Amino acid sequence: MRDKTQTNSAAPGDRLIRAGALVFFAGAVATLVTIAPLLLGTTPFPTYMFGLSMLMGVGFLVAGAGVLQSIAAGRRQARAGGQPS
Repeated sequence: MRDKTQTNSAAPGDRLIRAGALVFFAGAVATLVTIAPLLLGTTPFPTYMFGLSMLMGVGFLVAGAGVLQSIAAGRRQARAGGQPS
């Protein structure tokens, strides 16, 4: 019997996890760019650039929300007797 799950099907929460990962990595790049002048001894960036570093935390929270949504969908599916929704 063939598996009924398609390889390209998206489970609930997958989009949030992907979006969270992208935002997290954008924040990580912003953090590296912001910290580099401090380590190199050059003129530091303006203060608002440090705010962009907060994107790491926002991305982490968005991805966490996607994981929780995926867990909730798995529990609902298990309660329904394993029938895909």
